[in-house]
Amino acid sequence: MTAFNPAAFAVLVALVGLVILAAGLLSGGVERLGIPMVGLFLGLGALLGPHGLGLIDFGTGSATLGAIATLSLVLVLFTDAVAVNPAEIKSHLRTAAIVLGPGTVLAAALTAVAAWRLLDLPPAAAAILGAALASTDPVMMRGLLRLPEVPSAARTALKIESGLNDVVLLPVVLVAMTWLAPEGGHAGATGRTLGAVLLLGPLAGAAVGWVAVRVMVWTRGWLGMRRDYESLYVLGIAFTAYAAAEALGASGFMAAFAAGLAVATLDVELCDCFHDYGEATAEMLLLLSFIAFGASLIWTGLGALDGPTLLLAAVALLGRSAVLELTLPRAGLDPVARRLIVWFGPRGLSSLLLVLLPVFAGIREAERLFPVTALVVLLSLAGHGAMLVWATHGLKRREERGEIPAAAIALPGSKLVAHPELITFEELDALRRAGAPVRILDVRTTRGYATSKLSAQSALRLLPNRPAESAASLALPREEWLVAYCA
Repeated sequence: MTAFNPAAFAVLVALVGLVILAAGLLSGGVERLGIPMVGLFLGLGALLGPHGLGLIDFGTGSATLGAIATLSLVLVLFTDAVAVNPAEIKSHLRTAAIVLGPGTVLAAALTAVAAWRLLDLPPAAAAILGAALASTDPVMMRGLLRLPEVPSAARTALKIESGLNDVVLLPVVLVAMTWLAPEGGHAGATGRTLGAVLLLGPLAGAAVGWVAVRVMVWTRGWLGMRRDYESLYVLGIAFTAYAAAEALGASGFMAAFAAGLAVATLDVELCDCFHDYGEATAEMLLLLSFIAFGASLIWTGLGALDGPTLLLAAVALLGRSAVLELTLPRAGLDPVARRLIVWFGPRGLSSLLLVLLPVFAGIREAERLFPVTALVVLLSLAGHGAMLVWATHGLKRREERGEIPAAAIALPGSKLVAHPELITFEELDALRRAGAPVRILDVRTTRGYATSKLSAQSALRLLPNRPAESAASLALPREEWLVAYCA
């Protein structure tokens, strides 16, 4: 057993704290400018790594990196599944089918064939690389999808792609790993892996998700349940599903996704904190992973820079766009939405996490795959990062010119507020001067409300622990601005 290293643990705790602090402080400015948050955290990793201050260094064999990567992938799969909206998928079913079908599968196949021919990889290793490089990055996707000006068709398609394509690609990676394993390469091993990945893992995850939500609903109705603990409950479901499947010898990652899908499909009222806390925790782990990779590992991609690898990178980055350009319909799709769907497919942490699975499993040929993946991710961060900045400012200019339909503007004075969830004092004053109906809600905690001597003029008291009941008792209108403050 490895001895506990207090110094190494202190560095990890400091790293987590740094991620939370930096993400909070930079979030507003980064979102307004459209700069990819992941690029900043890669730079932070480089600063802290062996080529900078020398405080951290994670190799592919690092147990800490393995834990961070595993937890990240589990939470990403779970929270993306919980966020699945059947109504959204149904309303854009054709587009969703194209981005998850040809846009994902054909793009992975093109990259796999290119890797096999250009890099002389075994077919199974090429399949792993193709699957990993077909995965789109959820963090950069969220940066774009949070913009209120993004057309709904593009928002839905990109959200579905980033949320569900890992579930299409993960089985490819896990099955290909059996063909590279010393005892693999035969039909029996492949059949067992397919059963564990596609049947046993999802069944275990769905069972955990269903039971956990039913127990939560029963407990909430009988004893009551604090909202802050309900938000923590989401982590328990994800990790329990993963552990249950792994204990059965199945895929914990597929179980985590199935558990999230079970939660999403059950017609159960969940507090917003359930979704928000899970997404925030997943994003924190993703950013922590970018710092870990940015310390040294991702820069190994620069060492793989040669002609064949650049050709492969071009296939990986442009193959998806070429497939979608040919398969996405033009009729019925806003041109801007279509361009966003076709060209905005960033590769990022999901690709690195998928290609690390065979590395952590000790699979031969796996070490060759990581530098190639790292190079493609670096090129994607540069290209798609610039596209994100362009899209952010371009969409805002489009709204200013009145090209976004008026139906997308729900309340008077919407153009005066830049962020769909946050508002500044200056924007609040502008709304009032424009004559827009505004109501101030005091949602401070009971303790904060009781001990403070200050309160906003004409503010209505909304109880934060019972928001739905409190809002109903106040008969809050849907056609007015509701501005809530908690401090």
